[in-house]
Amino acid sequence: MSLRPPPDDRTPAELLRFGVVNLDKPPGPSAHQVSGWVRNMVDDALGTADEPGIENAAHAGTLDPKVTGCLPVLLGDATRLAQVFLEGHKEYVAVLEVHADVPDDLAAVASEFEGPIYQKPPKKSAVRRDLRVREVYDLDVLETRDRKALLRIECESGTYVRKLCHDLGLALGTGAHMGHLRRTATDPFDDRDLVSLHDLADALGFWLEDDDEGSLREVVKPAERALQHLPAVTIAKSAAREVANGAPVYAPGVVAVDDAARKADEDDLVACFTPDGSAVCLGTMVGDPDADSGTAVDLERVLV
Repeated sequence: MSLRPPPDDRTPAELLRFGVVNLDKPPGPSAHQVSGWVRNMVDDALGTADEPGIENAAHAGTLDPKVTGCLPVLLGDATRLAQVFLEGHKEYVAVLEVHADVPDDLAAVASEFEGPIYQKPPKKSAVRRDLRVREVYDLDVLETRDRKALLRIECESGTYVRKLCHDLGLALGTGAHMGHLRRTATDPFDDRDLVSLHDLADALGFWLEDDDEGSLREVVKPAERALQHLPAVTIAKSAAREVANGAPVYAPGVVAVDDAARKADEDDLVACFTPDGSAVCLGTMVGDPDADSGTAVDLERVLV
């Protein structure tokens, strides 16, 4: 069998079938709707180019319809990577609507919410309403005006910002609710290179009509971009072919291991690559990668 080409050597069609778009979600549609639009746009473009299309596109972390910002969308086979977004940091900018003039002690009260906090999912949530603990890494007051405050929130995945704003209002003694919310980062993506739906449509058009690949490669990145924050293990191409057939990563097939992978616990997800940077699988470290025999990485998801 043949392995996927290196990220920089893929054709536009190969890129679209294993790529990721760091989308700037607009207000109004749900994250699911936006992912469907992206899938249809890419599938139609591949069909026009007489190339095999894609059946799926998956967003990385739900955003409510009114919420805007960073919504990475995985294309084609890259949807297998969706689990990497279940962990990691999220960052938001939120407008806190205070039910009175903003108190002078807002920053001090907000700092009390940094660290582990208890939250129960809201009634409209799709998950069970069990009490859970989530970590708020940083909660900064950026600006205040009359009855509004602009907050920057860095938190663990699964934190409910709307509930956080409500609880902050209770702690202030004034009451408060969340106004506008924008996600500015979800590991490993942030808002420095966001792409709009119009950008994607234009790039696909330039590729089809003018044979211009440049815009497309700026808008759609190799799916490996979504793995940059994970511990990395490099394996030989012969080992990658064995993985494609269902074998784990055996220690003799390991070429290199970065420091994060060496320190990884058995529950930590690691990404395995060929020496040319092509993603092979997701897995967990279960053995010594420097050993002469035995399993080094158990498979979670095969990507080839």
